[in-house]
Amino acid sequence: MANPLAAFASIGICLLLLSISSFIQGIEGAIGVNYGTMANDLPPPENVANFLQDSTIINKVRIFDSNPEILQAFAHTGIAITITIPNDQIPHLTNLSFSQNWVNTNVQPYSPATNIVRILVGNEVLATANRLLIANLVPAIQTLHTALVDASLEQKIKVSTPHSLGILTSSSPPSAGKFRPGYDTHVIKPLLSFLRATDSPFLINPYPFFGFSAETLDYALFRPNSGVVDETTGLVYTNMLDAQLDAVFSAMRVLGFEDVEILIAETGWPSEGDPAQIGVDPDNAAEYNRNLIRQVTSKVGTPLMPNRTFETYIFALFNEDLKSGPICERNFGLFRPDMTPVYDVGILQPTARSSVPASSIPGPVGGPVGPISGKKWCLPKSGAHLEALQRNIDYVCGLGLDCGPIQEGGPCFAPNTVRAHAAYAMNVYYQAMGINGFDCDFDRTGTITDVDPSYGRCKY
Repeated sequence: MANPLAAFASIGICLLLLSISSFIQGIEGAIGVNYGTMANDLPPPENVANFLQDSTIINKVRIFDSNPEILQAFAHTGIAITITIPNDQIPHLTNLSFSQNWVNTNVQPYSPATNIVRILVGNEVLATANRLLIANLVPAIQTLHTALVDASLEQKIKVSTPHSLGILTSSSPPSAGKFRPGYDTHVIKPLLSFLRATDSPFLINPYPFFGFSAETLDYALFRPNSGVVDETTGLVYTNMLDAQLDAVFSAMRVLGFEDVEILIAETGWPSEGDPAQIGVDPDNAAEYNRNLIRQVTSKVGTPLMPNRTFETYIFALFNEDLKSGPICERNFGLFRPDMTPVYDVGILQPTARSSVPASSIPGPVGGPVGPISGKKWCLPKSGAHLEALQRNIDYVCGLGLDCGPIQEGGPCFAPNTVRAHAAYAMNVYYQAMGINGFDCDFDRTGTITDVDPSYGRCKY
């Protein structure tokens, strides 16, 4: 006789897995990474693509070129890819034939198998002070868009360009934010007009790391602090990133474009720097990025932009040993070349966390990790099929065990994947049944670990 509780749970779980309410629902929808390649020790792109797809909750990646090996590697992963055209190509892109050829060569051979969603024309072009590049930036963007229209790709692939905060002539207080004179009306205003017309975001690269002092470290790291009051609006800012975002928003509002979405194209914190550098270590890097993820996905927004989430790309995926400059420039990575974490920010799938050596994750940024004497947990095997794992979820929850944490709004709902939810459900059963080896069999889809898979508020 069929178990009515199991049937009810099966229906509930199916509805749960389909109930993604918007494009930016929780961490999976809003957080991406910058995948730089200025290093001589990085794994092959195919390994990187498989790692991100199977072992992390990251589903958005920005690359700094249109490397065909990388584009091929991400085919059929579903991961949203943003590609970049180098600054020196900007004048050429104003020629429609050149732009069409660029699309034919760098986009069409890979799309739609590779989920290319955005093309960035240059990077921080206004900061170069190169008049030729700056004068041609918006025409290049417009012409590239025309080439995408000709290829019937304009609905799927958007065009924009990232900016440093140097585009602002004033940023304090945030309500007084303004773009630099000259650039505001001749470059940024027509750019914003284009972005509005094509439903594309305005990209910025805010780095509290480059703006903090010893006195404002807590403010930069989202730690509790007394806050900074904007005397004009009376609004209180409790972290530097919010102030930076609102300064950009204020500058956009002056030009009449407060409705254009703001996207954080780069932000991060290094884990290593010069000996005299304050605030640079793995713990602070972990704290910044973990708090960043919580802040931009919380739907709290900023004082001037309440109730917003911000699509955000952490810089960077890997440390890059060939970059020039101070030591910190080579140490922004979340992962080492062997794909073990430099520190933990909660983006690893629970099953991936269970296979990470404890020595690779400095604590205590996300609760207990690493072997804990006497404790065991049950998780899915890495090769287990999703259909089997879904049956495990249905079975456990159908028994009436507590599956509330993996329901929408629960602390373990994100990442919203069958594998992650199965990890929680299977462990609930294993713990409830007395931690016997056979209670983690699940038709040979389960495995026992002594590494705590808990992350963030999700406790196993």
